[in-house]
Amino acid sequence: MKQIRIEKLTLNVGAGTNQDLLKKGMKLLKNITGVEPVKTISEKRIPSWGVRPGLPVGCKITIRGSKVEEIIPNLLKAKDNLIKKSCFDSNGNLSFGIHEYIDVPNLNYDSEIGIIGFQISVTLTRPGYRIKNRKKLTRKVGKTHKISQEEGIKYFEEKFGIKVEE
Repeated sequence: MKQIRIEKLTLNVGAGTNQDLLKKGMKLLKNITGVEPVKTISEKRIPSWGVRPGLPVGCKITIRGSKVEEIIPNLLKAKDNLIKKSCFDSNGNLSFGIHEYIDVPNLNYDSEIGIIGFQISVTLTRPGYRIKNRKKLTRKVGKTHKISQEEGIKYFEEKFGIKVEE
C-alpha cells in the first residue's frame, strides 16, 4: 500500500486575454501529446487585466495511464534532469515550467507557434487514495499514508534519475 505511482500529468499554457497566444498554445500542447487540449475559462472579472467571466484564458491537457511515463522523461531532459527542491510541494507533487518548448527533445521549431513556454504538473498517488475522491463515505487520507516532499523527491530520483538542488 505504500507504493507510489503517478496519478496524472497536466500540461498548461496560460494566455491571458491574448487569443492569438491561446491558439498557439493549443497547437503546441497537441504537438507534444497528440491529444486535443481543453480551453480554460475565467470565472472572475478582473477589469485591470481585461478579464471577464466566460473568457478563455488558457488551455490544458490531463494525461493518465502508461503514456505519462513516455512523456515525462523528455520534459525532464528539457530541464537537464535538474529540478529545484522548491518545485516539489508538501504532498510530493512536482510542478515546473519550461520557458521555450524547443528545449524539449523530439520537438522541432514551428514557425506558426513561435517561441512560447508551458507549465507541467505531475500528481503522485498511492493505493488507498480513492477514499478521498469516492462518492460515498468520503474520508481523509491518514497522516502516515500521505506522500511527503522527501518521498516524492526520492521517487523521481529513482524512477527518472533526476538531481534535486536546494
